[in-house]
Amino acid sequence: MGFIIYFALIVLIPIWAQVKVKSAYTKYSRVASSSHMRGAEVARRILDSNGLYNVEVVETRGRLTDHYDPRSKTVRLSSENYHGHSVAAVAIAAHEVGHAIQDQQDYAALRIRHALVPVANIGSNFSWVLIMIGIFAQLSGMLLLGIIFMAAAVLFQLVTLPVEFNASNRAMDQVVSLGIIRNEEERETKKVLNAAALTYVAAAAVAVLELVRLVLIYTGMQRED
Repeated sequence: MGFIIYFALIVLIPIWAQVKVKSAYTKYSRVASSSHMRGAEVARRILDSNGLYNVEVVETRGRLTDHYDPRSKTVRLSSENYHGHSVAAVAIAAHEVGHAIQDQQDYAALRIRHALVPVANIGSNFSWVLIMIGIFAQLSGMLLLGIIFMAAAVLFQLVTLPVEFNASNRAMDQVVSLGIIRNEEERETKKVLNAAALTYVAAAAVAVLELVRLVLIYTGMQRED
């Protein structure tokens, strides 16, 4: 019974977060912002007001594929948000510029996350191979090595949380101070940003739950030895 509850949690938590994001985004992508600025214009306005003239704003394919690329100093906005002038487009564009501002100001959590990327990639790719070998072959040492690799990936997920929340806070400060949104739009913009943040919270929660489960399996194997 406990395993069924656990399995339900790790499956349902991400699904619930995705539903919340898509629901909020769909709803507020139909609500035009009072400034009628396109997402690309919002991004450019915030970047220029912070002296980030060297950061480009470009269109990218896909839906909700928006991100900031620190290597090329580029804010990439999905077509819907690049050309759209909705509250959702404003929120997403401002959030990605929030990451550019973090990069400019050498935000500590962002630097830590960047440093963890290679380790997290290795952990994500190889941890489960080691874990499965360790569990099925009853090799506690192999399982422990897999747990260590997985812990690196989990750490990356946890460090991502303050980075994303901070970017959203910066986004709100910018769009309000520059008059890009007004009055009721503040609440609507926060709803979009909060919904987006849920995906990171859900991912981190699932990763921590899985890590704890594996640690319990490892300690059980140690007791048997």
